[in-house]
Formats: sequence, C-alpha cells, structure tokens
Amino acid sequence: MADDDNTNVSLDFLTLFEILRLNQYFWNDFFSKNVEQSHFMVFLKSIIQGRLEFVTQKSYDKVTRMFQQRLETYYKTDVIFKFEDVFNEEDFSLEIPRFVGQVTEKAFRVTTGLLGYCAQFAVAGSIRAWLINEGEVVQYMLLEPESDKAAVQSFVKGRKLVKVKGKESEALEALSSAIEKYDRHAQAYERRAKVNFFMKNYHDALRDYNKCIAIDPSIPTSYYGKGKIHMIREEWKEAIQSFEEAIKKSIALQTLYWKSRRLKAECHIHLQDWQKAAFDLKLFTNRNFEPDNPNRFWLRKCLFDYGNVLMETEDYAEALKAFDKALSMLPVADGVEESEILTQRGLARQKAGKNGYIKDIRDAAAMGNKKAKNLLKAIKD
Repeated sequence: MADDDNTNVSLDFLTLFEILRLNQYFWNDFFSKNVEQSHFMVFLKSIIQGRLEFVTQKSYDKVTRMFQQRLETYYKTDVIFKFEDVFNEEDFSLEIPRFVGQVTEKAFRVTTGLLGYCAQFAVAGSIRAWLINEGEVVQYMLLEPESDKAAVQSFVKGRKLVKVKGKESEALEALSSAIEKYDRHAQAYERRAKVNFFMKNYHDALRDYNKCIAIDPSIPTSYYGKGKIHMIREEWKEAIQSFEEAIKKSIALQTLYWKSRRLKAECHIHLQDWQKAAFDLKLFTNRNFEPDNPNRFWLRKCLFDYGNVLMETEDYAEALKAFDKALSMLPVADGVEESEILTQRGLARQKAGKNGYIKDIRDAAAMGNKKAKNLLKAIKD
C-alpha cells in the first residue's frame, strides 16, 4: 500500500512538473512573439491643448514646411497629430482645442518636441501637455515662444516681472509693449489682467480678461481671474459661469481646477443653492491634496462649509461627519474659529439625535462663541 501511495505521489509530481514545463514553453513562445511586435510599448494617458500664432504668411510657411519635412523624414508614425488637424492657414495658427488619448511615452516625447520647435516660429501662444499614469503626472510640458522677436521678448520680460513684488508698474509696461507689438497676444492680456487685479484695478483687469478670452478661449486662468472679480462685485451668477469655464478648460490634476471648484461652491452658498454647493464641496473635501498643494490649506474651511450646507439640506448625519473631520484638522488662518465648528457640530448632534451636543456647545461657549452662549442659555432655561 505504501509503495502504491509513493508511486501515485511520484506520478502526480511528474504530471504537475510536465504541465508547468509545457506552460513555460507556451508563455516563453507567447512573449517572444508578442514582445517583438509591441517593443514593450506602454500606453499612458495624455492631454494636450493650446494654440500658437505665427502672424505672418512667411512664418507660417516656414513652420509648416519644417513640420511636414520632419514628419516625413524623421518621425513618420511617432507624431500624435496630423498636419491638417492642427494647422490653419486662414489665421496662420496651430491649434489643439483639447486632445485626450492613450499614447506611448515616445510618441509624447516626439510630439511635444516637435510642437516646442514650432513654438519658436510663433509670436504668441502656448501649448500645455500632460503625460499621466494612474492619476499621477509623469511629465508636464509648457511650450511657449522664446525667440528674439520683439513681442516675444517683451512678453517674457513682463511675465517674469509679474512674479516680483513691487515691480507691478514695470510688468504692466512690458506687457503693454508686447500688446502694442502684437495686439492679439492673449497671454499678454491675461498676465496684464493679473497685475491689474493685484493693483485692484478691477475694471482694467476685467477688460483684459475678456480680451484674452475673445482671442483664445482655452486659457483657464482668464476665466478664474474673471470669476474672482465678479465675486468682489457680488455678481454671484456671473462668477459661477466663469468658474464653470475655468473647470472645463483645466484638468483635475491642476491646482486651478480645485481653486475654481472651491470658489464656485462659495458662490452657490451666497445664492443659497445648497444642492449645487454640496456637490462641489463633496468633490473638494474628498480630494487627497498633496502637502504642498495650496488647496490643502482650505480643506478645513471647506469641511466646515460642507457641514453647514448639509445642515441646510437636513442631512444631519453627514453634516456631523464633516464637522468631525474639520475638528480633526489643525487650526489655520482660514477665517473659521474652532468654536464655530464645535457649535455647529453640537447642533448637528442634536438634530441627528446623538449624545454629546451639550458638551460641544458648552465648550464653544467657554471659548467665547456668542451663538454657543445663547444656545447654552436656552438649553438651561
């Protein structure tokens, strides 16, 4: 019996070994054939958008000739875009409204390299390109003219000065010079608008943002800046429209996208449109911002706002969760006192039929919160 058992074990082992060996031959053969065909090609998500303006027939002819020559001679199938899909001879431009697709890293590198070369023939414009792997930006490219053309140099100078505190007048002068040299310079209008905004020249800023949008409607920062001006003027509906456009023209991996969504929620709150405010705030508060992302600073306030909005919709259980999260975060100078959050959490607990609401209100009152003091007095009475 023992010998029979050993024989069965040996046969079973040999059978298993043979199966594994045959499987190894199969997979070796499979990979040897398919890897040779694919060359280890890995496809990643790419987003590319923007516009370049060449202004003159001469510059347009030069760049199109160069593009076609390199396409035919060097790159062939490695460039994402066809010539006829991006070039427009009517206004001497190259335009990519928004491309979203799966591409190889090589195709992305070759395409952005060629587009970057095209940018040096342009007087104005920019192209932004992202390569994304599983929600993470692998590579980001900002392609802009850097040539010695007068309009280009004036814009580059102004763009640098925008970032220097105390150099607002010099920045305005340089950007205005770029516009004088080429009056369809959308980026110069957008940057000049930003400087005017810093200087509280809101009328001039709004005018420049509108001019930028009229020339190139793909620039999200122009809508964002326009939305902030409408907020200052308490034009909530107009601000919402601007922030909606900023969201559409940007991507969720950009800081601007979430800045726009946060301010849009704030506008909905002013209009008491609780459902739309809740939608934006839920997205914002569920987002995992990196420590260096400026949106992270506003997470505590947005959780507080989200809780208040949920109170208005009578979703007290979810409001309580939002206030709990807000209180778990370190206080920052976001305009929200800890006593305010405690007061609202106490009310949420009371509405939800939970224990501990008196303690929250008492703690808030001890911090000097007037609303909490009145609530505590009413409870005692």
